[in-house]
Amino acid sequence: MQTKKPKLDHTEDMKKIMTLAFALIMMGGSALAQETIQLPQPDMNMLKMTVADAMQLRRSGRNYTKEKAISNEQLSTILWAAVGINDPASGRLTTPTAVNMQDIKVYVCNEKGVWLYDAKANNLTQVSKDDLRPSMTARQMFVMDAPVTLLLVSKQSAMQRQSERYGAMDAGYVSQDIYLACAAMGLKTVARAMMDQEAVKKALDLKEGDFPMLNHPIGYGK
Repeated sequence: MQTKKPKLDHTEDMKKIMTLAFALIMMGGSALAQETIQLPQPDMNMLKMTVADAMQLRRSGRNYTKEKAISNEQLSTILWAAVGINDPASGRLTTPTAVNMQDIKVYVCNEKGVWLYDAKANNLTQVSKDDLRPSMTARQMFVMDAPVTLLLVSKQSAMQRQSERYGAMDAGYVSQDIYLACAAMGLKTVARAMMDQEAVKKALDLKEGDFPMLNHPIGYGK
């Protein structure tokens, strides 16, 4: 005699599967919401000025016009000068770092959010949709007039050897290249250490051993 198989109740299993699927969809949506901007190749013609002339023209500028934006070509060229790759075969950068840590990461900040620069891919990945510049003003409101601010962070949290002193040195090298690139391109900038450190760390989800060092407002002068 054939025995009837008992009916299995898959309700709970289906609920678990649907919950998992929904979670995966939400995770995928979050990842897709992370905007990536592919930058144009750096334009070396913008940096044709001699080193001597760029050093002669280098100034700290604190007056910016809101009427004129920075193009993606200009931004790409400045970022390359700051922490770009000048030797693809070895991955060496335009600026030196202590024990070759390559610890300085540059965040691009404007009114639409914050993007992290990837030198190898030559792109920007959005890490926040909040305007982080108010946390960097320290009552110097001219920062808000500049169309873009570059934030220099020494990211050492994943390294066994951590040194805030080395990070400060490395940020200084990057800062000088930003200054010289801006001078060659007719732009104004100023290196600033003033910022709300805790607010910046929280906004960018920085870990212990990640040190916000400097910020550079960049724009055309008035």
